[in-house]
Amino acid sequence: MKIALIQMTSCPDVKTNLNFVTEKIREAAKAGAIFISTPENSDFMIDGAESKIAGAYNEDNHPFIEAFKLLASELKVTILLGSIAVKNQERKLNNRSYMFSPTGEIIGVYNKIHLFDVDLPTGETRRESDMIVAGERAVTVDAGFIKIGMTICYDVRFPHLFRALAKEGAGVITVPSAFTVPTGMMHWDVLLRARAIENGAFVIAPAQCGTHDGGRKTYGHSIVIDPWGKVIAEAGNEPIILYADIDLSEVEKFRQAIPSLKHDRNFYFR
Repeated sequence: MKIALIQMTSCPDVKTNLNFVTEKIREAAKAGAIFISTPENSDFMIDGAESKIAGAYNEDNHPFIEAFKLLASELKVTILLGSIAVKNQERKLNNRSYMFSPTGEIIGVYNKIHLFDVDLPTGETRRESDMIVAGERAVTVDAGFIKIGMTICYDVRFPHLFRALAKEGAGVITVPSAFTVPTGMMHWDVLLRARAIENGAFVIAPAQCGTHDGGRKTYGHSIVIDPWGKVIAEAGNEPIILYADIDLSEVEKFRQAIPSLKHDRNFYFR
């Protein structure tokens, strides 16, 4: 099964970003990919919470949603729209991921549960909760070829979410991201490989890269990891389509060899 991860540098203009991913999705489908994914913040990245909220769309008129429906049905591929900003009733946003079937139907919607509120050692501060309302529901999607668990970026630091997705049958877990450079250099590969090995699942993580509005830098290094923890494909820090051929039978092979999903036990503190 051939898959494609679109690595990009989102700018503040939604139309420019949509044109970029549309071109790359078409290119990936032409190359034979049947599952294509884009990163977190595919629609736009802009400095400041007020600017982000002002530039966002409602779900019913978001240009990315209609465009991805048409692309999926025209190209007959499954597409993960890593995440877009969607206005909600609380006058904030949801950081929301969508899965589209080859018929153009939305088959999965996930709102990012864990929000990135941190003060980094470099002095960089991020307060995602200033503009985002956290999701509350874990999501798996039957994509036909396998069940897929949906997460977004900072979720990778919460292994219990990945465990729950695997126990619901997910053999692939997606982690569309916009990782910072310092944490990316130290933790990106390690965390993603750990989540794959712990749960015997493929991890597919399309990422933002380069320098964005306001000077924010993202790490890139979109990556595909098999259930054994092997890195199948990894990008650098430039916009690119990353391709990988994956053998989904490896999920069952790993889970039979190392059946840790069956060995969880309840415990307590004395």
